[in-house]
Amino acid sequence: QVQLVESGGGFVQTGGSLRLSCAASGGTFTPLQMGWYRQAPGKERELVALITSSGSTSYANSVRGRVSISRDNSKNTVYLQMNSLRDDDTAVYYCHGNLHRMHYWGKGTLVTVSS
Repeated sequence: QVQLVESGGGFVQTGGSLRLSCAASGGTFTPLQMGWYRQAPGKERELVALITSSGSTSYANSVRGRVSISRDNSKNTVYLQMNSLRDDDTAVYYCHGNLHRMHYWGKGTLVTVSS
């Protein structure tokens, strides 16, 4: 069973940057497709970015050009670098991993963006 633990959230001013990390344990990390999702207050959870086991990436339109997902398989960790943050990026950010029919979620880390 894979456990995912996010870190790096916090308060950041509008226009600032933040890097989130997600550390995986308890299973094999390399074959997992990893992703970051977020849920803003009163809204549904939405996909932010994905990275496949081979390193291919995809992004939601709302963050493309401002966000970069990466992974370090030697550290069993996936990252989300967020730049030019906007107030509407405020949300709880969740790490997600999946392989075949297995899905794993972290508990989330809160990102608050405000001027």
